[in-house]
Amino acid sequence: MSKDVIDLMVQGMEKSLQSLKTELSKLRTGRASTALMDPIKVDYYGSSVPVNQVGNVTTPDARTIQITPWETQIIGAIEKAILAANIGFTPQNDGKIIRISLPQMTEERRKELVKLVKKMGEDSKVSLRNQRREANEEIKKREKAKQFSEDDAKKTMDQIQKKTDEKAVEVDKIIAAKEKEIMTV
Repeated sequence: MSKDVIDLMVQGMEKSLQSLKTELSKLRTGRASTALMDPIKVDYYGSSVPVNQVGNVTTPDARTIQITPWETQIIGAIEKAILAANIGFTPQNDGKIIRISLPQMTEERRKELVKLVKKMGEDSKVSLRNQRREANEEIKKREKAKQFSEDDAKKTMDQIQKKTDEKAVEVDKIIAAKEKEIMTV
């Protein structure tokens, strides 16, 4: 009976962790990543589509993103979309491919990013605690409805706390890895 509550809570926590990982992948850390292009949409025959659906997005080296469009006539639209996204990159094209050189990050910018990463981690932990609270409320509600004995409710709440602690440690590991990635030159 309590397994369904715990399973539902763990699913929600996994979604929170996945969301954190996705958001962190979009942060520029000093080395090129194709994920930096994910939010950019290109006007392609009247439709707004992601850059990776109109060309091949690669990172030939640690400081360059390269976009090779499948149709050369769309190069201008891709360039416009990158500039319009206002993410601080200036694309350069040679008629066949678009290159984006990432500037070296300053120490100050790295520290700002670390603060942002820590805030994202704390927001993720708040989400985990909200999931824990909802699960505990469900257990209390079921205990009142006599679906659980007091002992079973206590044991289930202990399991819920244990799972929450495990996920919080996971968040800490993810954040620590991202901080290290940002601070290493």
